Amino acid sequence: MSVQPYPAETHPVDAHPVENLRHRERTNRLGLWLFILSDSFVFGALLFARFYLLGNNRPELIQWLGLVVTVVLLASSFFMNRAEVQMSLGNRQGFLRNTLVTIVLGSLFLIGVVGVEWQVAHFGPADGAQGAIFYTMTGFHAFHVFTGVIFLSLVYRNAKKGLYSAEHHWPVEAAAVYWHFVDLVWIFFYPALYLIGTAL
Repeated sequence: MSVQPYPAETHPVDAHPVENLRHRERTNRLGLWLFILSDSFVFGALLFARFYLLGNNRPELIQWLGLVVTVVLLASSFFMNRAEVQMSLGNRQGFLRNTLVTIVLGSLFLIGVVGVEWQVAHFGPADGAQGAIFYTMTGFHAFHVFTGVIFLSLVYRNAKKGLYSAEHHWPVEAAAVYWHFVDLVWIFFYPALYLIGTAL
């Protein structure tokens, strides 16, 4: 009686790697936009709380500093857009240069808000509604900027290793979308904190 050899283990071969990659990217893109949508509700709730608690008043802040950090953050969004365009064109060096500028500008924004404004403000987080609102809004936003800087740093490192191409650079797109979202939020936060109402 002959013994039949046990059939060799077979591993399915991905017959459509490009299509599967596109499917994963579509899924990731949907997940990113759902995250941004949910995050928008939190930022919106903070804006609502600002006007509900302070009404036509606002914290007394350094006006020129608020303007400077706003310009810095908007400039970072411009360079982030340039970085994404350069990657889509296959220009890795152009992407690296513009991403590095974005990281530097984002870090300067954090220094301006957390390192300067927080230190010189004449009120603290526990000093009434203005303290609670100001430090919660700027702190939550600063956390997002900080995570964005970390995200961009990882993307920058991977790009230096040549892991992205003009055809496939989903992490670059995700980082850009997230960064523009954080910048857009500040466009609403800046006037709500620095411009609208009478300083307390």
